[in-house]
Amino acid sequence: MNASMEIQHPKILEIMACLSGYLYGKDLALKLALITCCSRGHLLIEDLPGLGKTVLALSIARVLGLTFGRIQCTSDLLPTDITGLSIYNKNTAEFEFRPGPVFNHIVLVDEINRATPKTQSALLEAMGEKQTTIEGKTYLHPQPFFVIATQNPVEHFGTFPLPESQMDRFMMQIRIGYPSGDEEKEILKQGSSRRELDRIDPLVSRDEVVEMHRRINTEVHVSEKILGYILDIVAASRHHPYIRAGISTRGALAVTASARTYAFFCGRDFVIPEDIRELAPFTLPHRLLIKEEYESLDRKELVQSILDTVKVPA
Repeated sequence: MNASMEIQHPKILEIMACLSGYLYGKDLALKLALITCCSRGHLLIEDLPGLGKTVLALSIARVLGLTFGRIQCTSDLLPTDITGLSIYNKNTAEFEFRPGPVFNHIVLVDEINRATPKTQSALLEAMGEKQTTIEGKTYLHPQPFFVIATQNPVEHFGTFPLPESQMDRFMMQIRIGYPSGDEEKEILKQGSSRRELDRIDPLVSRDEVVEMHRRINTEVHVSEKILGYILDIVAASRHHPYIRAGISTRGALAVTASARTYAFFCGRDFVIPEDIRELAPFTLPHRLLIKEEYESLDRKELVQSILDTVKVPA
């Protein structure tokens, strides 16, 4: 990675330094999670149980100083367990809405694919439009609003695959992976860090997060050449012989937004092609619908092949 691709924003460096003590060897996952959050996107973490998915989500919530809600998905979870419901108040003789955990700044949806498709659908409007409609009335979510969902591989018992419409609402899909031998030894020495997360002091405020969103959107320039490059990648995915459905317009917006944030983190006020190529393995593969006869292909390798065929602007 060249100098222009290294994180230089002092506050982001401070956050990463703080959390690296709780997330041994997870610097890449942490960086991608912060990029997603500051891009006003949502993050899907897919990996085997016990590799630190929940610790990553909890630590980010603590350090950003935002309200936090947690949804533990099970097969009997109901949509109202997520959104909330109206309860009759006999003193006022009226129904009062009691908001569910989704009405927080940061929402951890743990093991999302253990919930049934009907329950999963309760998150679609919230993730796409930052609002939820209940009994004909629309409630806006607090800003910023960031969903971090974890899921076990779909082959595991008792899981339901996420529909394509929901996958497309996640800006990034990442994996944490096994730690190295030395990192795992250090984890064993220190023990579980889950309880220590409560002692993390917020390093930024809500207003600072909102201001960072504003600066990224207004101060980081995306040139016509870069927009053309993104559209060329999108078009190549839509016309690829192995792909049934390529990158959507929502996906193109996610690529642009995450590249802006990455450039901002790196101390630049403009996006370069390397920003897009660096993030492509995490912003694009989960959006592709592969033709049935090519389902065994690795999606990341397919994305890389698309990048290799699209001309990089000078």
